[in-house]
Amino acid sequence: MSLTLSKRCLVRIVLRQTRCAKSMASVKNDIAAKIGHRILTMESLNPNIRVMEYAVRGPIVARAAEIEKELKQGVKKPFSQVIRANIGDCHACGQEPITFLRQVVALCTYPKLLESPDFPDDAKNRARRILGGCGGNSIGSYSESVGVEVIRNDIAKYISKRDGGIPCDPGNIFLSTGASDGIKSIIKLLMTGREKPQAGIMIPIPQYPLYTAIIAEFNAYAIPYYLDEDRLWAMDTEELQRAIDEAKPDCIPRGLVVINPGNPTGQVLSRKNIEDVIRFAKRNNLFLLADEVYQHNVYAKGAMFHSFKKVLTEMGSDFADMEMASFMSTSKGYMGECGFRGGYCEVINMDPEVKVQLIKSLSAKLCPTVSGQAAMGVVVNPPNPGEPSYEIFEKEKNEVLGDLHTKARLTTEILNSIDGIKCNEVMGAMYAFPKISLPEKAIKEAVKRHMQPDVMYCFELLEETGICVVPGSGFGQKDGTYHFRMTILPPVEELKQLLDGVKKFHVKFLAKYK
Repeated sequence: MSLTLSKRCLVRIVLRQTRCAKSMASVKNDIAAKIGHRILTMESLNPNIRVMEYAVRGPIVARAAEIEKELKQGVKKPFSQVIRANIGDCHACGQEPITFLRQVVALCTYPKLLESPDFPDDAKNRARRILGGCGGNSIGSYSESVGVEVIRNDIAKYISKRDGGIPCDPGNIFLSTGASDGIKSIIKLLMTGREKPQAGIMIPIPQYPLYTAIIAEFNAYAIPYYLDEDRLWAMDTEELQRAIDEAKPDCIPRGLVVINPGNPTGQVLSRKNIEDVIRFAKRNNLFLLADEVYQHNVYAKGAMFHSFKKVLTEMGSDFADMEMASFMSTSKGYMGECGFRGGYCEVINMDPEVKVQLIKSLSAKLCPTVSGQAAMGVVVNPPNPGEPSYEIFEKEKNEVLGDLHTKARLTTEILNSIDGIKCNEVMGAMYAFPKISLPEKAIKEAVKRHMQPDVMYCFELLEETGICVVPGSGFGQKDGTYHFRMTILPPVEELKQLLDGVKKFHVKFLAKYK
């Protein structure tokens, strides 16, 4: 009897499902007929997303990827490979990982390795410290929204040591998914939340395209200020004042972004220059955003990294209440660990009630990647003298920075040997931003093609040599000037090949459009 009932029930269920499926299909057809178009189209898309641009992964880079596929398919080109010099991705350019950093992250990822004799004790100690700060002793658990407490404590010690003993409160630090996420979190706080007047954010020109992308996404108002190319891309307070005065009728200036060492320009600001900028920010009541992700990357003789926090603190009581955020990343420096997306932000003098709101905003994202936090934990707590890993760590770190120093000098020298190209010294960071002189005929041809002249130049460079660089117009530049940005990251011999390719191409380009 129960079997018969079960069969009847099964039949009824199948019939109901069939009728339901037909009904659903009918409903879907009715909806499609009534709507007749997609919900999301280019017309209905958030307009702030439409206007966003990110030059370092723009159309030239997309074309480079297509060419790589064509080469694999056997398509004949005047070159055998694409040389990507468009983005600061250290490991993709052949840099070897730092052993100690990878050992600690490996131990955190698979704690059973703590039992292995193949890992040094100092790596194990740091892994245990990090794991002890994680729920369930696992980096697979969520951390606090501001990051693992022991890592924040180590960051505070690192900052204090870097700045000559100036105190750093771990409560002012939050970890982030790369520095980019931290920058975005702070800029978000500065928005007015209204269509008009918008919040104004001062950004350097040339600038890292992250900033214009964030400003577009948040419907903020970009206040561009020009770096002084004739003075090694220094900041000029008269230019800063001009920029803010012109913008005031259209926005409420709220923040000033400084990138030091510079991207894409490779400059390292002098202490006096930093002091002048701080005075300007104080005078104009601006929140300072110090992008300091390249703080380990200084190569020029006599140049030195000065953190904005250190300089501000040492300027005395008149500046003691200034609001500022500084940013750091695992992606640059000697580490080059872009894929871990590790970063942190330190805020100083933030209103306690505002800080509560910042933490609330961070909580909506749960937490940054904990493996990235672990990587940052190693950056700020490296091996000490006398520990088993100290010598190999110092050797690997110095080799990376030494190679970058050599490549910075080589790039500057070779680019300046080319007629029609002028490049300021690559003082720091990982990029050169040379100025290129383009013939009038080339500029007119670019106009015909509805392209910026430096975009046309970079496209032709890619198609003829396989070298992928980013046009200066993607970073901003003074009207009537043209540049491109290239990384100095490829291995020395490949970098020489790249620079020789640029040299030969430039000579041909000038002759073509003579």
